[in-house]
Amino acid sequence: MPRARKLNEEKRERGVYEKFSGSNEWWVRWTDGEGKLRRQKVGRKSAAITAYRKHKEEARAGVIVPVLRNTKRVTVSDLTQLAIDATRDHKDARNYVSKAKIVNEALGDRPASDITPQMLEAWLDEHCSTPATRNRYKAFLSLCYRQGMRNGKVTVNVARMVAQKRENNARLRFLTRAEYDKLCAVIQKWCPQHLQEFIVSVNTGMRLSEQFTVTWSQVDLDARTIRLEDTKNGSARTVVLNADAVAAIQSIRPSKPNPSAVVFPSDTADHTTKTWFVPCLEEAKIADYVWHSNRHTFCSWLAMAGASIKEIQELAGHKTITMSARYAHLSPDHKLSVIERISAAAKPQAKRKH
Repeated sequence: MPRARKLNEEKRERGVYEKFSGSNEWWVRWTDGEGKLRRQKVGRKSAAITAYRKHKEEARAGVIVPVLRNTKRVTVSDLTQLAIDATRDHKDARNYVSKAKIVNEALGDRPASDITPQMLEAWLDEHCSTPATRNRYKAFLSLCYRQGMRNGKVTVNVARMVAQKRENNARLRFLTRAEYDKLCAVIQKWCPQHLQEFIVSVNTGMRLSEQFTVTWSQVDLDARTIRLEDTKNGSARTVVLNADAVAAIQSIRPSKPNPSAVVFPSDTADHTTKTWFVPCLEEAKIADYVWHSNRHTFCSWLAMAGASIKEIQELAGHKTITMSARYAHLSPDHKLSVIERISAAAKPQAKRKH
């Protein structure tokens, strides 16, 4: 009974609360001797209850307790900087920097401890047009708060409390052969200096960051390969060149190429193609397509040519076969095998009837 009474007393302490449910970080709230509302983070619940009762007694006695405040509050931009510092050598470091810039514009000046899961969810819903983009920003914000926790800047990762959205990857936009020919004609007309890099992109499936960092030392036209040392998966792989890719690279190859020079020079640090590729897409009247879709075109064409899921995985450099399985429905062999299974299942039934 004494223990039961003690538990009931703890529940009745209205000035003791968790700022974030499940954080196990307890706060106290009370009115001091001057009638001012005070708050203090204590730690464990039992310690918070003791502190709360002490402050209440002091308030009743008219004691004024000075409350120390931090001279600098940790902001969201402080956490994004920690995330950038932690991923400076990561292969996708530029993506973290761009996300940090966008997050800082909206939330950077706000105290990190004041951000709630509801605030993050509202911002993600407003800023992100697709579930995939929303999940990427959620992951970045979670990284920021994890780094903040590791450095003692925050106590809770509020981004983890935001629900993940289900991504719909059912429709993978790729070019038909007619669209490809039309787009090549437009690029040849308006910006012919970019035609070869587009042809190589579609015919190799290289990611933008892979293609635009390739140097001539990595290209072996005799073996018809490009050796990639640093990929998104973190492992090296060999890109096989078909006749179209070989011809495109040969057409821009200097007579004596500098081994350290990049094959496809870019005017920007992030190798963006939007300045010329988007206008060409509009001229060719091709909608819902971006540069990364060239990779979908490569994989889709492989599937339609009869490549197995395993072959698509190896040629595209997918880390898991699940990524390649998205293109299986385009394979004629896949469709044929389904029809044959129906036929094979029907024959035994026909025999049993006789």
